[in-house]
Amino acid sequence: MKILVTGSSGLIGSEAVRYFGNLGHEIIGIDNNLRQYFFGDGGDTTWNLRLLQNEGYKFTHLQVDIRDRLKVMDIYRQYKPDATIHCAAQPSHDLAAKMPFDDFDTNAVGTINLLEASRQNTFDSPFIYMSTNKVYGDAPNELPLTELEKRWDYSLTEHYNGISEECRIDRTKHSLFGASKAAADIITQEYGLYFNMPTACFRGGCLTGPSHSGVELHGFLSYIVKCAVIGKQYTIFGYKGKQVRDQIHSEDVIKAFESFMKNPKPGGVYNLGGGRNNSASILETIDMIYEMSGYKLNYKYDETNRIGDHICYISDLTKIKTDFPEWDIRHSLESIVKSMIEAEVNRKNK
Repeated sequence: MKILVTGSSGLIGSEAVRYFGNLGHEIIGIDNNLRQYFFGDGGDTTWNLRLLQNEGYKFTHLQVDIRDRLKVMDIYRQYKPDATIHCAAQPSHDLAAKMPFDDFDTNAVGTINLLEASRQNTFDSPFIYMSTNKVYGDAPNELPLTELEKRWDYSLTEHYNGISEECRIDRTKHSLFGASKAAADIITQEYGLYFNMPTACFRGGCLTGPSHSGVELHGFLSYIVKCAVIGKQYTIFGYKGKQVRDQIHSEDVIKAFESFMKNPKPGGVYNLGGGRNNSASILETIDMIYEMSGYKLNYKYDETNRIGDHICYISDLTKIKTDFPEWDIRHSLESIVKSMIEAEVNRKNK
């Protein structure tokens, strides 16, 4: 196959390049390192691109901005990919408010540029959009919660598995980032449902892994591990540090994409996170890092929570496991944290 991957130097994009590259597929990667523009040197993914270019894959890297409609159309005309994995994004709540045009043009306009190019040139090829649980805004915060010693959790048994795809995405505060991603999510669904194209939105929880270039404004687990290892002070924003996230390894994300590519449906929508077994609060994560490595995180507490932030978010994986029974979580939270500590220690010692 010939697979087009946007954001190919980022966490999920590079995992897709490696996974499908190892299977012998040809990969066309689109990435202009906009992450460095958004986050500074800490977000620079050039190091990951260099690795990809030297790992022996059938890999073509294109330094193209997905906001450039004509160039995106030319790429689809020239390469005619058999599948698209769209991971490129502006991923930060906080930055979206500071640069709303960059945010919306990257997340929403960039997505429709890719969809229309695919519709005109590769209509029947699966189109996978890496969406986010932030499309639900703060609606998940309306569920009744119980405060435990080190985490918030759902009070009612019917919510035990977490947030399902039935959660509404409107009439709720998203942050501008959540709104732009929701726009891209809906237009991806519409190209599937209206035109009958094989599209899917995967609404990610906390996506992570050793290749993550985590920064304070994006990449919670990667950044907190980095701070612990290098001794940098970490700031907890609100909710007493008991806010809960479910973590999913980037390889498990790509395995879900592969399942859809083998059995695509028009306008698919799936929540994709680590589920309850891979969930942890910030305080629990701090304890886990210390118990595993001896690194004690230096942190301070700011009682002001981030706007639109989830208090407790666990992805209900019932739908994706029902539609794709061969897929499941393979990387435990413990193994993810251990691999990230090892990767950060190696970077520190180089």
